[in-house]
Amino acid sequence: MTRHLIAVVGNSPGVGKSTLCHSLATWIAHTGATVDHFREADILTRPAFRPVAEEFADGNNSVRPETLIESTRAYVTESRAAGIDVLVTDALLPFIPSLVAWGHDEPAIAQVLRELTTAVEPTQVTVVYVHDDPSTALDRAVVREGSAWESWYIAKLAASPGTRSVHDLPSAATHLRHEATLTLRLLAATPWNVITVDVSALDAPQTAAHVRHQLTPLIASTPH
Repeated sequence: MTRHLIAVVGNSPGVGKSTLCHSLATWIAHTGATVDHFREADILTRPAFRPVAEEFADGNNSVRPETLIESTRAYVTESRAAGIDVLVTDALLPFIPSLVAWGHDEPAIAQVLRELTTAVEPTQVTVVYVHDDPSTALDRAVVREGSAWESWYIAKLAASPGTRSVHDLPSAATHLRHEATLTLRLLAATPWNVITVDVSALDAPQTAAHVRHQLTPLIASTPH
C-alpha cells in the first residue's frame, strides 16, 4: 500500500527541485522501499493523467480542477494497487502555480486543495517547498536553459489569465513572490507535512542532506 507521497515544489524555476527529486528517490530506494519517481514531464505521458494532457491540448491551454483531482486520485490508486511504498513527485501537488495562471482565485484554489486532500487519503503527504529569491532563481534558469527559454517563459505567463501582468523577468519575479506567499498560506491550512527549504545559501548536496534529515523519521515509519 502506498504510505507516503513526497511532493517537491519550488517557488521559481531554477531552484533545484528536479535535482532534489532525483536525489530523494534514489535515497529512499536504498532504504528498501519501492519508489515511483514522477518527473515533471510525466504528467503528459502517465496513463492516470491522460485526461489532463488531453484537456490541456484541446486549445484552451488549461485544465479543470476536477480533472486534476480525479487524475491525482487515479495515480495514487494505481500506485497503491502496484504495491509502491513511496511516491516522489516533481511539481505534481498541489498545482497552485497552474491554478493561479488559469485565473482561479484563492478561495477556489483552497477548495481544490481540500478535495486533493481527500483524493489521496489515506496516503500521507509531505510537501517539500524549495525556496530562493525569484530573481536569483530566474537568472540561474536562464543561464541553464538559454535566452530562448526566457522568451518562452515570459510569453507563457503573459498569455495566461492569472499572470498577464508579467512582461519581463523583473515582473515575473514580482509575480512569483506573491505566488510564494499564497502557496505557503494555502499549504498551512492543509493537514499535510510541509518542509520549507531556503536554498539561497545551500548547494544541491546540502539541500538534499537537509531534506533527508527531516524526512528520515517519516520514511523510517513507512512499512515495506
